[in-house]
Amino acid sequence: MNRFLIVDDHPLFREALEGAVRLAYADADILQATSIDGAIDMIAAHRDLDLVLLDLSLPGTTGFSGLLRVRAAYPKLPVLVVSGHEDASVVHEALSLGIAGYVPKSTTRKELAFAIQEALKGSVYTPKTYAPPKGAERGRAGDNDIMTRLRDLSPQQLLVLDMIRTGLQNKQIAHELGIAETTVKAHVSEILRKLKVLSRTQAVVEVSKVDFATLRKS
Repeated sequence: MNRFLIVDDHPLFREALEGAVRLAYADADILQATSIDGAIDMIAAHRDLDLVLLDLSLPGTTGFSGLLRVRAAYPKLPVLVVSGHEDASVVHEALSLGIAGYVPKSTTRKELAFAIQEALKGSVYTPKTYAPPKGAERGRAGDNDIMTRLRDLSPQQLLVLDMIRTGLQNKQIAHELGIAETTVKAHVSEILRKLKVLSRTQAVVEVSKVDFATLRKS
């Protein structure tokens, strides 16, 4: 029996995703989460998951931060992104993170079921209308380097970086995460080292080169 995890904060769309999964695998075991933290906990409790269907725009996440946390914590677990964002540059960035495919939410249930089947076969599904952005192979080397450096961060470091991006200071981050401020400082030092920058401001500038803004919830 195949086991899936649906991660989306909208009940109606979780229902739609479940319908697509059942169309592909009628007897599937389907788990659900409404946040990245919930997803991480669910994955930890069910290490036999076959596929995660993940929305990019979840509460408490910005841009690719949620996806990066899942990929960093469980790099071998296939993730199929199901998102309302259809811009080619967004699809391109998501695919560069090693996902199992990218499905727009406007996709029909039949096509979504096909994408799920392709992901389980080990193929990478892309929208039929997708074409890599012009110059993606040549001109995005800098962006790809940033994405590579981001992948080197641990899940906790990604969470701290996301909080830094929102303007939180070490003391506030420590309070939010329930950890010592010295631990936060250690995380920040490692973040700066792995991103190859000298300050928090430079870290935010580097991360801003990735197109997070287009993924903010409206």
